Amino acid sequence: MKEELLAGLMNNPYFSAGFGLVGVGAGLGLLRQGAIHGVTLAKRHLLVTLEIPSKDFSYSWFLQWMSSRGNTPKSGHQLSVQTSFIQHDNGSTFTKFRLIPGPGRHYFQYRGAWIQVERTREKQMTNMQSGTPWESVVLTTLSRDRTILERLLEEAKELALECEEGKTVIYTSYGPEWRPFGNPRKRRPFESVVLDQNISHRILKDVKKFMTNGKWYYERGIPYRRGYLLYGPPGSGKTSYIQALAGELGYNICLMNLSERGMTDDRLAHLLSNTPPRCLILLEDIDAAFSQRQQSDAQGYQSMVTFSGLLNALDGVASAEERIIFMTTNHKERLDPALIRPGRVDMQEYFGNATPEQAEKLFLKFFPQEHQKALEFVQLFAKLEQQRSHEQTSLHQASKSVSPAMLQGHFVIYSDDPQKSIDNLARLF
Repeated sequence: MKEELLAGLMNNPYFSAGFGLVGVGAGLGLLRQGAIHGVTLAKRHLLVTLEIPSKDFSYSWFLQWMSSRGNTPKSGHQLSVQTSFIQHDNGSTFTKFRLIPGPGRHYFQYRGAWIQVERTREKQMTNMQSGTPWESVVLTTLSRDRTILERLLEEAKELALECEEGKTVIYTSYGPEWRPFGNPRKRRPFESVVLDQNISHRILKDVKKFMTNGKWYYERGIPYRRGYLLYGPPGSGKTSYIQALAGELGYNICLMNLSERGMTDDRLAHLLSNTPPRCLILLEDIDAAFSQRQQSDAQGYQSMVTFSGLLNALDGVASAEERIIFMTTNHKERLDPALIRPGRVDMQEYFGNATPEQAEKLFLKFFPQEHQKALEFVQLFAKLEQQRSHEQTSLHQASKSVSPAMLQGHFVIYSDDPQKSIDNLARLF
């Protein structure tokens, strides 16, 4: 009876068709699962991946390596741009664009091996301090070529260090970390900054003594930190000297902007405690952020740094050791005494307007062989300076003098003729 029923069902065209469809569907499902497991197994044994998060140093090294070595991906034309923009005090600007791989998948060949690059951007995860999305780069290649990834990263590191060799890197804060600002700058010769009364060598000697005296500080329980305040009128060479000093020491510069949008006490303390190695920290125009103990908001500052937060970051319990910090200001009288007391500022130097001694040194830098004309220039300079000072005193006006920056600009204009620089000197007064 059962055999007859089974034979009847098998002979039924509708049943046999349905059974066939079920069988085909099941077979395709098994085949699909098998293909998925096969691909997964193949990836696991045949491929190797390397993730580089955006917080890692290698992240910027790798992107720079791809663009500089002609490996900027062309598949899909998915590119991103990194713009370096600098605006100088005189209004001139410098802009440089660099194309790097954008979010998406890219392919390139390195040492005979094909490598897939996938740059991802997490839209749901952002840096709460900077507001920028988290990013990562994932490199994928055959497992047999895994050693190539190490060579690639080593080459990217060497390229980055090669670009920085003999140059000064300027770092600026980007969220909770420091990142290079633009390309490394050529080191400025130390003697190129002409200061009065041997100021430059006095500061250099003090910094070098501090750098080699760490054991002395530790044995006496003194925090191994050194602070400097350079004050004086605009154009007197404060920032230029710090750049030259960094070049002389082989150091880089961490440029801190207390007025940056989103800057908080915690972020400031974190940045000052986690600077890149061999760096001078520079706080420019410290009086612009704080006048006495009050934050200056006349220029629309968006910073949330408090005065007490700044003091704690400089020499609080959590402040970093082995740190050299420079502050500059045009108005020392506006600074609170607590900010510049010993321990926070250990050495203060005044950078004044140009003196006859500086004028002579600058003249000879532009015209090394013209010693007689240098003497003539200095005599005229002193005469015009005395004359203007007398006129301003008679009119009860504040004394105004020629800054070293003004003198340097004067020599640049008349760099082809020392006599013209003498004849037109009166225009500066």
